Amino acid sequence: MSALRLARIALNSVDPGRLAAFYRGALGFTDGAAPPAADFAAVAGLPGARAQTVPLRLGDQPLDLVAVTPSGRPSPGEVPGYSPLFQHCAIIVSDMAAAHRRLSAHPGWRPISTDGPVRLPVSSGGVTAFKFRDPEGHPLELLAFPPEAMPEAWRGRETGDPCLGLDHSAISVTDTARSVAFYESLGLRVVSRSLNTGPEQARLDAVADPVVEVTGLGFPDGRPPHVELLCYRGDFSRSASDLAPGDIAATRLVIAMSNGDGVAAACAAHAGRLVSRGPVPRPGGGLDALLRDPDGHLVWLMAGDTTSD
Repeated sequence: MSALRLARIALNSVDPGRLAAFYRGALGFTDGAAPPAADFAAVAGLPGARAQTVPLRLGDQPLDLVAVTPSGRPSPGEVPGYSPLFQHCAIIVSDMAAAHRRLSAHPGWRPISTDGPVRLPVSSGGVTAFKFRDPEGHPLELLAFPPEAMPEAWRGRETGDPCLGLDHSAISVTDTARSVAFYESLGLRVVSRSLNTGPEQARLDAVADPVVEVTGLGFPDGRPPHVELLCYRGDFSRSASDLAPGDIAATRLVIAMSNGDGVAAACAAHAGRLVSRGPVPRPGGGLDALLRDPDGHLVWLMAGDTTSD
């Protein structure tokens, strides 16, 4: 199985038009190209369901805001970072002060971090970060690298807007090794590891005394966005996510596979994790399928026309 890239990230939304206005105004997103047409009801395993998408982009990375009809469960609210319901998108910024100031000028969002942007120690990456929720409750993160540590993928990307693009989508998991094995089976590979602790991480996550295994999973071309696993050590009460594809918190990683054989092989290897009945032919050619990872996060595999803006 050979994953090519994280083609899109899809967030369910009660009112995607209104939420898109927030993303444009507060975070610098622009209009994106529509995703390839898919048989949403069949892929999501929701007979009769329809999806209306407002496509956005930030830098080179697409983000889809999707209204599902009939709608699923509302946002679960202030779930902590160690919950498998937690998944956030991280936005690279060139100027944290400017990005935070612009965000602060827009109403509706809520902070997760307890004391504004926080600089993490070098052992935790040395980045400056700030976590918050958009007006519908989706967790987001502003992330600034020190100039001397800016990854190659983000160098020379300055456009005059403080927000440069989507760096990763982070998902909370309960067993790092188990999740790494799952995503490696799709073709991703481990590109970074760290163990984040201390008062700075506690302020960032609003979690007391956190000890977090952070594992970056990259794609063959090394381009962002990538997937990041967050495994909080400790005796937390947490069970696998049971989010249905129409629920507001049911964020989907949309992974482009090299071909239809890759989608079919993933479905065969993970038959017990299928949400769709198997590979679903796309009206315009290609295949789609929907899986759950070991913690219940939704992973949409696509092959064929995987065009993204």
